[in-house]
Amino acid sequence: MKILSVDIGTGTQDIFLYDSNLDIENGFKLVLPSPTMMVHWRLKQALPKRTPILLTGHQMGGGPSAWVIEEYARAGVPVYMTPDAATTINDELDKVEALGIKIVSDDKINRLPSTVHRLELRDFDFPAIAKTFKDYSVSLNDLAAVAVAVFDHGNAPAGVSDRQFRFDYLDQRIRAKNSLAAFAYLSSDIPRIMTRLQSVADSAGELPCPLVVMDTAPAAVLGANFDPSVAKQKQKIICNVGNFHTLAFRLGENGIQGIFEHHTGEIDLPKLESLLRALADGSLKHEDVFNDMGHGALIYSQDKFEFGRDEFDVVVTGPRRSMFQTLDHGPQSTKSRPSSVVNGQLRPYFAVPFGDMMIAGCFGLLAATAEVVPNLAEAIQGSMRGERGRGVAPWDVPA
Repeated sequence: MKILSVDIGTGTQDIFLYDSNLDIENGFKLVLPSPTMMVHWRLKQALPKRTPILLTGHQMGGGPSAWVIEEYARAGVPVYMTPDAATTINDELDKVEALGIKIVSDDKINRLPSTVHRLELRDFDFPAIAKTFKDYSVSLNDLAAVAVAVFDHGNAPAGVSDRQFRFDYLDQRIRAKNSLAAFAYLSSDIPRIMTRLQSVADSAGELPCPLVVMDTAPAAVLGANFDPSVAKQKQKIICNVGNFHTLAFRLGENGIQGIFEHHTGEIDLPKLESLLRALADGSLKHEDVFNDMGHGALIYSQDKFEFGRDEFDVVVTGPRRSMFQTLDHGPQSTKSRPSSVVNGQLRPYFAVPFGDMMIAGCFGLLAATAEVVPNLAEAIQGSMRGERGRGVAPWDVPA
């Protein structure tokens, strides 16, 4: 049984092909430029030619792609976007047009001059990924499922803060199902407000298997739990430091005890550690984060997390984990350090589930897929417990 998991961030898209016949560590993996970076590079290279552009397709991750599209418009180069593609810039299309971008309906695309350069926007390009694997003699024709993670602010109503809107969504999901897998859905069950998740489903087209979509940060945190040193802690704080967003969960035996989400560009290590300490003792308030240009914070349990009682204080993952500017004081190096601080800082442990931090989100997607698609659970959970694939080499398994 094979499952393709794709964790799409701002900098990279991290791809793992799970095969139930193999040890997890033997699964094939790719770390490639993210779709938004690819759009950024292509348009940056074309900008000096001042060629008019037409952007079609779907809503995708903004950031680098949105910045270069806006740069085109500021430079006076004609920019046309279909309505769905334009939501990459802003869900409110009048604000997109205010930038000088022209919204064109699908039926008017063919009326544009042939000199207009055309580019399709999409977060998830299954044919391109399948072709890459095929080039290495690996077929994706027999997948049991596809799982994709992206960050989705949600479609906030006009006049409503997208930061508050997303955090209200996080709160609603945690209260409905206190589990990190609460942020994963079958493509047929995506909430209407989660338009980027829906765009992933739309861009996937007709797949021969179920499609699971999930938010990136919970996927990374769930994946980090498969590091053996992390798994054995009954209570823990796991912090995913992403390129744009930093999200931390306080987890206990009964699920999620607290959460905060901030913009990575708005924090440094001292501020982040202050937030983590407040998350640990339950004193962190929503306004502490929201009024600092973050998304917010919520505490669900009066239980406190005490730094210094375990071998490390905070589990760290994500592409910006280097923010913790100290050596990794992991389990082996902290047994003689009962203090809750090392050199004035919390003791971080950089999670490496199945030996690979970069695809922690893919492992989280796999674990969530086991919950969302129950008939796949036995094989996935057996593999992730190390009960399957032992003694089987890749050359013994058809690609």
